[in-house]
Amino acid sequence: MSFEEKLRNYAKLVVEVGINVQKNQPVVIRTPIEGAYFARELTRCAYEVGAKRVYVEFSDEEISKMTYEYASEETLGEFPVWETTKYDALVDQNAAFISISASNPDLLKDIPANKIAAVQKASGKGLIKFRKATSNSEVCWCVVSIPTEAWSKKVFPECTTAEEANKKLWEKIFIATRMEEEDPVEAWKSHTELLAEKCRFLNEKKIKMLHYKAPGTDLMVELPKGHKWEGGGEYSTKGTYFVANMPTEEVFTMPHKYGVNGTLKATKPLVYAGNLIDEFSFEFKEGKIVSFKAAKGEEILGKLIETDEGASYLGEVAIVPNSSPVSRTGTLFYNTLFDENASCHFAIGSSYPTNIEGGVQMSDEELEAHGANTSMTHNDFMVGSDQLSIEATTESGEKFYILKEGEWAF
Repeated sequence: MSFEEKLRNYAKLVVEVGINVQKNQPVVIRTPIEGAYFARELTRCAYEVGAKRVYVEFSDEEISKMTYEYASEETLGEFPVWETTKYDALVDQNAAFISISASNPDLLKDIPANKIAAVQKASGKGLIKFRKATSNSEVCWCVVSIPTEAWSKKVFPECTTAEEANKKLWEKIFIATRMEEEDPVEAWKSHTELLAEKCRFLNEKKIKMLHYKAPGTDLMVELPKGHKWEGGGEYSTKGTYFVANMPTEEVFTMPHKYGVNGTLKATKPLVYAGNLIDEFSFEFKEGKIVSFKAAKGEEILGKLIETDEGASYLGEVAIVPNSSPVSRTGTLFYNTLFDENASCHFAIGSSYPTNIEGGVQMSDEELEAHGANTSMTHNDFMVGSDQLSIEATTESGEKFYILKEGEWAF
C-alpha cells in the first residue's frame, strides 16, 4: 500500500470510527498549519459520509511563541469572548471535534512559567462548556497525530534530514494506530471489544483499593463506590459510538479524590504547555500532592499543580499493558497521546463524570460528594514499566493482581 493510500485510510478511520460522523453533523478540525494536507483528507472523508459543514482551525507554533514572548501576562490571562461564543455554539449544534496533536515538546522552554500558567487558566475558564461537553461525552471527539518537523526531530535526533525523521515517525504512527493491519477498521473493532471485556471484568469485581508497587512507587489508591471502568470506545449522550483517542490501549476509571496515599514516580517525560517535565515524583496524603520534585521542568510542574484547587489531586487512573503496540514500537514519543498508551498512567486534575454511575447528570458539587475531582485541567503522566505491579482489593476483601511486571494478570 502506498503512503497516500495509508494516509487516506487513516483519515477514513478517524472520521468513520474516531468521531463517527453522522449525517448533517458539523465537524471541527483543529490542526497545526503543517497538517494542512491531512486536514484536507479528513475534510473530504467527512463530507463523503454526510457532514453538514467542516470547519478547519489552523495554528502556527512560531506565531504562538511570539504571542507568549511579546504579549503581557495580563493580556495572556484574557480569553477572547468570541472564542467562547464560537465553541459554545458548536457544542449546542452537536459538532464533532478532531484535534491533531503534534506539538514541539520544547517550544516554550524559555517562556516564563507565569505566562504559560496565565494562558492555561484563561483557556480553562473560557472553554469550560466545551471541556465539560467532552468530559461528559455530550459530543464526539477524537485526538490523533501526524508528524511535524520539530516533533519528528525531537523523537529521532539521529536523522540527518527532516524528511527522514518524518518518514520514521509516520511508520511508528501507522503501527500504533493499527494501520498496518489488513483491515484496520475490523482490527479496531476487535481491539475495542477486547478492552470492553477487560472493563466488564473489572466492573464486576467492585474494587475498593489498588496498590501500586514499582521502583520509587508505593501507592494506595482508593476507588469511589459506584466507579466505572471504561476503555476503547464509548457512547455519547446522544447515542453515537466514538473513540476519543487514536491510539488507545487503556482501561481507566477515577480514583477517590481523598483516597490516594504514598509515593509515585513517573517513568516517562511529560510534555506540558510546550515544556518538558522529566524525572519527577510525588508524595500524596489523603489524595493531595503534598510534595513533588523534578529533574527538569520543576517550576512548570509546580504551576500546573497550582492551576486550581483540583489540580493538586488526581482525576484518572489508567491501566495499559507494557506490551501494547505503542510500547512495542520502542519509541519515546514526547507526546502524551502516544506515551500514555504505552504505559499505565494517572491524570492530574479533573475526573471524567462518565467514570461513576450517574455522573453525567451530577453537578460539580454532587460529583465531589461522590469522590470525584473537579478542575479546569486534566493532564496525564506515565508511571508504567515492566516492573510495575497493581494488586486490587474488592469490597468483599478479595485480593487479586490486575497487573504483574507490567502485563495483564487476568
